[in-house]
Amino acid sequence: MAVRALYPGTFDPPTNGHVDLIQRGSKLFDHLTVAILVNPVKNPLFTVEERAEMLREVTANIGNVSVATFNGLMVEFARQQGASAVLRGIRAISDYEHEFQMALMNRRLAPEVETVFLQPAGRYSFVSSRMVKEVFSFGGDVSGLVPPNVLKRLRTRIKNGS
Repeated sequence: MAVRALYPGTFDPPTNGHVDLIQRGSKLFDHLTVAILVNPVKNPLFTVEERAEMLREVTANIGNVSVATFNGLMVEFARQQGASAVLRGIRAISDYEHEFQMALMNRRLAPEVETVFLQPAGRYSFVSSRMVKEVFSFGGDVSGLVPPNVLKRLRTRIKNGS
């Protein structure tokens, strides 16, 4: 039986930490769907469509990875996709507490869906989308923290003042 998994998140913007987890997750599961949460409350820098496009560009060479968007409960989307696992990244202890609570709630809602935690590569353990946006907005160098296609879009977005 093929094991399908979701890697949910907002990915605003996708970072090299995300890409690291996608690459490693693609080796653990028969199919990995990168699932972008539609959450307008977070006031994203990039539209859902732009984030999906960036993720499709960086995963184009990984045959068992697809990109999709969803709103509502992640476990319901997992069921729709036939996923039996959810991949989540944990960078620090502070991530663990929040992720653990979410995993317990998800288990209550969908006991057939397991949560799998992975740590990103050490060089990305401090990288978050929020931090990338903040550092970049103040003129800091985020090359090496995001894929080249994402860096290009960040430069365009900030330059245009959007």
